[in-house]
Amino acid sequence: MEDKMRLQKYLALCGVASRRSAEKLITDGRVGVNGTIIRELGTKVGPCDKVTFDGKPVSYTENKIYIALNKPTGVLSSASDDRGRKTVVDLVKDDFDERLYPVGRLDYDTEGLIFLTNDGDFTYAVTHPKHNIDKTYEAVIRGILTEEQIVALCRGVDIDGFITSPAKLDVIEEREGRSVIQIVIHEGKNRQVRRMFEAVGHKVVKLKRVSIGRVKLGNLKVGRWRELTEREIKGLRGN
Repeated sequence: MEDKMRLQKYLALCGVASRRSAEKLITDGRVGVNGTIIRELGTKVGPCDKVTFDGKPVSYTENKIYIALNKPTGVLSSASDDRGRKTVVDLVKDDFDERLYPVGRLDYDTEGLIFLTNDGDFTYAVTHPKHNIDKTYEAVIRGILTEEQIVALCRGVDIDGFITSPAKLDVIEEREGRSVIQIVIHEGKNRQVRRMFEAVGHKVVKLKRVSIGRVKLGNLKVGRWRELTEREIKGLRGN
C-alpha cells in the first residue's frame, strides 16, 4: 500500500464500493477516519489510519477474493442489516478473514447467483450500466403468456415510468395454470423482473437468477459458494 492515498481509492481497494460510489458514501457521512466522520473528498489516508464504514472498521488487503454464492430466499444482498436480518456476508464470514461485500443486489425473496468480493474495481466493472452484462433468471409465473405479452416483454415495458430495455425470453414449460419462463435482462432496477411480469398481468411466484454474464449457477447448492475462476473474472471485467 502506498504511503498516502485518497480515501475513495482506499475504500475501493478495501472492496467497500467503486471509487465513484465511495465518493457518495463519504459525502453522505458514512465514512470515518480515526474516529472522525469525513465528508471531504480530498482526504488522504495512510497505513496507520483507522478507517470505518457505517461504524465498522475496513482494511486494505492484497489478497483479492471473488466468489459466487447461491443466495437463498429470505437473505439480504447487503453487507449488514440494522434489523438483524441474515445477509449474504453472514453466509461466508466464517470462511474468510477478509471483509467481503456483495456485487450488486438480488431481491430478498429471490434465490440465485450473486458475487461477493473485496475488490471495488471489480464491483464497478460488473454493476455499471454501461457494461450491459446479461443477467438470466428463471421465473415461475401464474398463468400463460400470450404472444402479445411476450412481444411486449421483449420490446420493453413500463414499470412505474421507467421503460425497460429489450429482454430475451423463452417459455420453458406451461402447465396447470403456471409457466416457467427464462428471461435475460442487463438492467438491475429494484424487483425488476417481478415488476415486468406484473406490467403484463402476471404474478411471479418463484424467481431464481441462474447466470451473470457467462458465469452460471450450475449445480451450486442453495447457501453454498465457490471461487470464480481467473477466466470468469477476466470475462466479467471485459478483458
